[in-house]
Amino acid sequence: MIATVRRRPWPACRRCPAIAIDLGSARTRAWTAGSHGILDVPTVSGPDSFPAHPVQRGSIVDPTGATQMLSRLLARRIPKNAQPVIAFTVPVLSGQQHYATAVGVLQALHPRTMLAMDSVMAIVLATGADPFRPLLVIDLGAHLTEVALLAEGDILTARREVMGTRDLEGSTPADLATKIASVITHMMRHDPLPQFFDALDRGPLLAGGGALRPELVHQLSARLHAPVQPAPQPHTAALRGAARALRSAQHHPSLGAPLHHAP
Repeated sequence: MIATVRRRPWPACRRCPAIAIDLGSARTRAWTAGSHGILDVPTVSGPDSFPAHPVQRGSIVDPTGATQMLSRLLARRIPKNAQPVIAFTVPVLSGQQHYATAVGVLQALHPRTMLAMDSVMAIVLATGADPFRPLLVIDLGAHLTEVALLAEGDILTARREVMGTRDLEGSTPADLATKIASVITHMMRHDPLPQFFDALDRGPLLAGGGALRPELVHQLSARLHAPVQPAPQPHTAALRGAARALRSAQHHPSLGAPLHHAP
């Protein structure tokens, strides 16, 4: 899913401030054009003594808190009276309600244009993987796991599970790897697409904080009987893909097509 909310055509925004945002359950990451690094902070709102979590398991549960957090983090990075162009990621299978809520939250930054894209597609874009060949993408975050089968540049089937690395307390990497492998096995049984076998032979692409844990990568490879490939800098892959899409959009006026709504 790629959706665009436009106020003016893309050509008018080539010199607008550019911001990419990955609003996660545990961490929020942002990139701004001209910066020399990535802003990476806990996804919390409210005072330090009473922190609240506006995003839980991939859903924005407190839009007001999320708005306040993003305004505090990013408003000072936007020149006065400027309208930024924003690209933001959304978990796979997010519905219209999540999309609309995210757009509402980001309105606090007074954007001129917004581009939304599935996190799994952003990961593929960041890594330079070929989305036209069968590819299984696993985004293993702190509180949410997304699995998607891609081919011909599109998502053929996907699942999202409310589990992640933070759920390892009281369990082992092997337990989490077994659960993820079970999700993929269920996908293959429910949607017996031939591309699954090619994707497993090619090796699943693993992103998110879970890809930083070698034992988890090893256990997942063993249970899938496939060479799991951690993405470079896996915890920031979705953000970097969104930033790359944003830079491309600003230089390709043909992307200023009529508005496409997220499902």
